[in-house]
Amino acid sequence: MRQSLLSRAIVLSMALWCGIWSAPGCAEWQQDLPGAVQIGQGQFTWFGVPVYHASLWSTAKPAGWEHPFALELVYRRDLSRDTLVQSSIDEMRRLGTNDEGLLTRWAGEMRRAFVDVRAGQRITGVYRPGQGCSFYVDGAFRHVVADSAFARAFFSIWLDRRTRNPELRRELLGLNGVDEP
Repeated sequence: MRQSLLSRAIVLSMALWCGIWSAPGCAEWQQDLPGAVQIGQGQFTWFGVPVYHASLWSTAKPAGWEHPFALELVYRRDLSRDTLVQSSIDEMRRLGTNDEGLLTRWAGEMRRAFVDVRAGQRITGVYRPGQGCSFYVDGAFRHVVADSAFARAFFSIWLDRRTRNPELRRELLGLNGVDEP
C-alpha cells in the first residue's frame, strides 16, 4: 500500500512537472536536439491581433543554417491546417521559390505535418542541416520531411533577412541590441 502511494506520488509529480515545464519541458522534440537552449523568442501579431508566440532553440549560438535548431510556435488563436499551409506556401513563393510543382509537393508535406490548431496548441519544427526537418504537435512526433530544400525554404519564413517580420527574426536570433555580422 505504501509503495503504491509512493508510486502514485512520483507519477503525479512527474505529470505536474511536465505540465508546468511543458515549454518545452517534456517535449519529445528535445530528444532530437539534446542540449538545446533557447536562443530567442517573440510574438507574431497580425494587425495587432496575437497569432502565435515563437521560440528558437539551438545547441549553437548564434543559431545558423549549419547547426540543427527547433522553432516552436504556440498559437494564440484557432487556425485551420489549410490556412497554415497556404500562408507558408505564399511566403516561400515570396522568398523566391517559384517552381509550382515543387510548391504543390511541399504543400502536401505540410498537410501531413500540420493540424487544425487551437489556441494554446504548439507546433515545433526541428531543422537538420542537409537532411530536412521533423514536426511535432504538442510534443508528439507528427511528420518528417526528408528534403533539405524544403527545410531551408520553410524556416526561411522566419529566419531569412527578407522575412515579413524582421523584428521577430531579430528576437528569435537574439540579435536585438546587437549588430548583425
